[in-house]
Formats: sequence, structure tokens, C-alpha cells
Amino acid sequence: MLSKLNTWKQKIILFAGALGAPGLFLISFLDSSVLSFPVINDLLLVNLAVTNPTRMPLYAVCAAVGSVLGCVLLYFIARKGGEAFFHKNAGVHGHAVRHWVEQNGFVGMLVAALLPPPTPFKIFVFAAGVFEVPIASFTLAVTIARILRYFTIGYLAVRYGHDALPYLAQHKLQVAIAVILFVAVCYALSRMILRHKPPQA
Repeated sequence: MLSKLNTWKQKIILFAGALGAPGLFLISFLDSSVLSFPVINDLLLVNLAVTNPTRMPLYAVCAAVGSVLGCVLLYFIARKGGEAFFHKNAGVHGHAVRHWVEQNGFVGMLVAALLPPPTPFKIFVFAAGVFEVPIASFTLAVTIARILRYFTIGYLAVRYGHDALPYLAQHKLQVAIAVILFVAVCYALSRMILRHKPPQA
């Protein structure tokens, strides 16, 4: 994996791996914001959890918090960047991404954040900023998705070791069903909360 990356990215990854939990936070933050390290944060999480299983919750939290903060930074960058920049980078899928984000709000961001790689999630983050998805809904959706993702990977790493990611790849259907059920429950709960919310004066 490292051999396919640029030299400076290799150095960042090696440095982050030596730092442990803070390094995982750093990689997750950079990957979700201004740089791209495909699946590297997942691999680092697995390696750290296998090496020290008792600290797995700490590693999962660091990865989740780093990723959420990186997404929030990209969100605000997008709000400054403007709609023209979004359409230039989103290409032919720009209209569909915009429609998805604007029509589905919290649930749309939650689904996008739960989709596995190589889904270009940054496009959805950028769209959320450009088209002004409420920051509270955006942050909550990304937080739920990242906590679920990294704690699942951490648990599998403790249980299956370095076979955790291959295990996920081999059980894509079961994972997809679990994600769909989870999103359905979240959607139902959000509708119930909104239904019982008192109208504003």
C-alpha cells in the first residue's frame, strides 16, 4: 500500500503510525479535509488495535473525532468556495449530489457518510457546505457514521486481527443490510422527534 503513495505521503503515514493515537487522529483529519489517504486510517486503526487491544476504544474515538473535524473544516472551506467550484469538481454527478443533499438533509448525509470506499464522500461534504446544510445536522450525521465505522473496524480488528478489513470486504451484503436498517431507524426517530417538536412562534 505504501509503495503506491508519494514519498511525502509515506513520510506522513510513517510519522503518524509512530505517534499512535495522536497520529491516527492526524491522518483521519487530513484524509477528511485537505489531503487524501485512501483506507490508510483504517489500516492504521487495525494495526494499533491488534498491537494494543485494550486501547481500541481510544483509537476508534481518535479516528472518529479527527475525521469529523476534517469534514467540518472542508464544509466551511466549501461555504467560502462557492457553487461554481463545486460543479467544476463534481462533474456530471454534480446535479445528482446537490439534489440528494438538499432533499434528504440529515439522513442523506448519514447515508453518504456510511457508504464504503471508494465512494467520493468529500463531494457530499463539499455540497453540504456550498448548499448550506445546517451545520448541526451535518456534524451529527458525520459523527454517527464515523463512530459506527471506526468502532466496527476496531472491534473486528480485536477479534480477527489483520483479517478485519478482508472480513468486511467478504461480508459486503450483510454490512449493507445493517447500514440500511440503521439508517431506517435513524430516519424514523428523526421523524418522530420533528413530529413532536412544538411549532415556533
